[in-house]
Amino acid sequence: MHLKLSKQVVGVAAACCLAALWPASAWAADAAAGKAVYTAKCRACHGTDGQGNPAMAKMMKVDMKPLSETSADVKQVITEGTGKMKPVASVTGADLDNVVAYVHSLKK
Repeated sequence: MHLKLSKQVVGVAAACCLAALWPASAWAADAAAGKAVYTAKCRACHGTDGQGNPAMAKMMKVDMKPLSETSADVKQVITEGTGKMKPVASVTGADLDNVVAYVHSLKK
């Protein structure tokens, strides 16, 4: 009995260590949570559907480009900015992954 319990404890401990070391992006992102962040941080310029807000584009004297196709590109634009768009420093970690998932859901 003691040996069986020890194997279970070791198994659980190993699983916890792997889970702690696994990159956060490996876990499924939550598009619904991403929608809330997108609505608060992105919608004013990029529009509800991600196609851009024409009034904002005119005011800023820019052409709104479609949101990027790849997760890496979306993350880079959010974290580094592009053109007149400044980085969105408050969107990091799980929120960043969730916004990317939401942006991809707009294209379906």
